[in-house]
Amino acid sequence: MSISVIGAGAFGTALAISLARTGTPVTLWARDRDHVAEMAAARENTRRLPDAAFPDTLHVTHDINAALADTILLAVPMQKLRGFLRENPALNHHTLVACCKGVELDTELGPVAVIRDCAADATPAILTGPSFAADIARGLPTALTLAVEDDSVGQQLQQALTTPNLRIYRTTDTTGAELGGALKNVIAIACGAAMGANLGESARAALMTRGYAEMQRMARALGARPDTLAGLSGFGDLTLTCTSVQSRNYRFGLSLGRNEAFDPNVTVEGAATARAVTARAAHLEIDMPITQAVTALIDGKLAITQAMELLLSRPPKEEHP
Repeated sequence: MSISVIGAGAFGTALAISLARTGTPVTLWARDRDHVAEMAAARENTRRLPDAAFPDTLHVTHDINAALADTILLAVPMQKLRGFLRENPALNHHTLVACCKGVELDTELGPVAVIRDCAADATPAILTGPSFAADIARGLPTALTLAVEDDSVGQQLQQALTTPNLRIYRTTDTTGAELGGALKNVIAIACGAAMGANLGESARAALMTRGYAEMQRMARALGARPDTLAGLSGFGDLTLTCTSVQSRNYRFGLSLGRNEAFDPNVTVEGAATARAVTARAAHLEIDMPITQAVTALIDGKLAITQAMELLLSRPPKEEHP
């Protein structure tokens, strides 16, 4: 099975490195010709993932036709996925594995649904879970969820994408997998904001727990399986993203809590996802107060102290998801 990775950001590069270390020929595509030339010369991605050497079987290109393969990993930002697929119809008829996390702002759809919408003849899947690019590239043990509706395809992909440091678990619940990866970013922003405002570890634990309840609530409403959210793509990713400064969403939350500017060049999927999920929750009449508070924080409608006061002043209730 031939494999390519579209998108030479840190995560796409790390996946390409891990897969190529097995001896499998892997093609890594980047849009920028100069970036491709730099990577080819240095045999590493000095812009996005420095000090991670490329294996001999890793090839880089800016030609999309040279990156066509049996299995194509799409490591592009969620909000740019639709545009990329429309620009490159040649990707149709292939197995397309989304490696982005989020909910599209305009349509309120996840990455698998966007692939179905834009590439009707492709086989859509999603690879998600608790993972940092630097850990994968260094060969540190990482476990991910691979979700594809056809389990026979899932078994083939599981074999192809497993590496010595990358353990893949599979599921047919694509909705649950994509929701877990998307919603945890919103909760990570909330946790970062709480820590940035010096509200303490107890506040973070409360936000993680009640945030997980919100994730379960929306997942059930959209037909996902609760056990999927309890796995790597939900609880696992939530734990990692809410507790580490390696997480862009958590760092963005820290900046909100500290009232500091955040680098506009850093992709923060959770910001757009918070807005999209707030709108979708309203349509579905789902109570998601933490997500709503994060949206208000991002839009400058609430300060962090006001957001916490609003959450703490909610009527007492019995604890349940």
